[in-house]
Amino acid sequence: MSAISLIARDELRLMRRNRVAVTAILLLLVLTLVAVVTSWTHQQGIADNRARNQAEANHAFEAQPDRHPHRVVHYGHFIFRPLGPLAAFDPGVDAFTGNTMFLEGHRQNTSNFGDVRQSSALVRFGQLTPAFVLQAVAPLLLIFLGYGAIARETEGGTLRPLMVQGASARAIVLGKLAALGVVALLVGLPAMIGFVLISGQPGAFAGPMLMIALAYAAYLALWVVAILLVSMLVRRRRDALLALLAIWAVTVVLLPRVAPDMASAAYPLANRLQTDVAIARDLRRMGDSHDPDDPHFAKFKADVLKRYGVTRIEDLPVNYKGLLALEGEAMTSRLFDRYAAESFAAQARQNALVTGVGLLSPTIALRQASMAAAGTDFAGHRRFLEQAEAYRYALVQRLNRLQAEAVSYADDIAKDAGADRRKRIGADNWRRIPEFTFVQPDARTLVRASLPGLAIVLGWLVVAGGALALAARRLGAK
Repeated sequence: MSAISLIARDELRLMRRNRVAVTAILLLLVLTLVAVVTSWTHQQGIADNRARNQAEANHAFEAQPDRHPHRVVHYGHFIFRPLGPLAAFDPGVDAFTGNTMFLEGHRQNTSNFGDVRQSSALVRFGQLTPAFVLQAVAPLLLIFLGYGAIARETEGGTLRPLMVQGASARAIVLGKLAALGVVALLVGLPAMIGFVLISGQPGAFAGPMLMIALAYAAYLALWVVAILLVSMLVRRRRDALLALLAIWAVTVVLLPRVAPDMASAAYPLANRLQTDVAIARDLRRMGDSHDPDDPHFAKFKADVLKRYGVTRIEDLPVNYKGLLALEGEAMTSRLFDRYAAESFAAQARQNALVTGVGLLSPTIALRQASMAAAGTDFAGHRRFLEQAEAYRYALVQRLNRLQAEAVSYADDIAKDAGADRRKRIGADNWRRIPEFTFVQPDARTLVRASLPGLAIVLGWLVVAGGALALAARRLGAK
């Protein structure tokens, strides 16, 4: 048996004899399994609840009676964001961004009902998911198991006898590394069981799942290497433990909490009230369809009359009020899109700053890679907002077109007793409107999005590995 195997076996034997270590490993395994089961059950419950609510919203929209199309525009419609299967492993920003949107004419609403606004403060700290356990708890366990791997030998004076007996510095380091690596593999195994549960679900692509598994494997390997490196550089076990706990606190707890605040301070976002006021101001400048002297709509009216070859709006073959609604919605939607693009650009700058901080904290980089591959990052939320807005615009314009083509202008402006009934159209028009269907990203898109975070984690692993190799050359000099 090689020296590396002997040292690894001896290190594992010491861990096995340590009742605290064995208990900690068992507890973490149980915690990870519980996280897998509870997260899977929780996400399935969320998915079922949203699907049920979406079906009820669709039924309520289609069950409207005969009415004026513009009333349907203001009646509005609810849509719910569906979750991909990998959200059971890493729910990402879903709990913070909201999952429901109300679609209506002349207005672009935001998503509402995020879990953190409806649940306890524990949700803000972090849900019990496989991702959270592997990101925060697993490194802490590895620290308590491996902080004295080399420092123990140095402090106890057994390092030189080991080398005198023929064990090289390389064999000692690789043996300790292998023993702690076995523990890391054992810790990550239950989370991979969760992947087995997820793999059979529609939309669970192999590529993104492989990227997540690779990112977490590299992350745990990084902690194994870093723990051995610190244990090698520090002579006393107590100092090694304190140094590693400080590193864990900064990289896992402090920086991931501080980075978003730094990004918000550097690139502040306008709140909803400020945005609404700005949009209302711009809308007044653009034109008022209810003002006959408004320059924009006066020109629009002249263009419409010229296009149809008539001199009065009463002679148009279509309802002029419907044409006004079509033009007004197109104008407001362009304005909404401009403000949304500005908001997305500011949030992209915030995310870029957080990514920069990820160069100092591999935990941040891991989270970004994990969420991106799972489709639960901000890009996934933006994807939902953009698809929802596209559906809202198409829905409202379809109703405006119905007003222009199916309701006569004379009936639309009439005030007699029977006018309200004459301007209604059949309810079958609402039933023919397609339902909202969220298009999930393909595997290539998710894989590509996870690459920057994965590259940072792998870069940290290479740097730590190189530092460990250099430190191992001086091991015998201690």
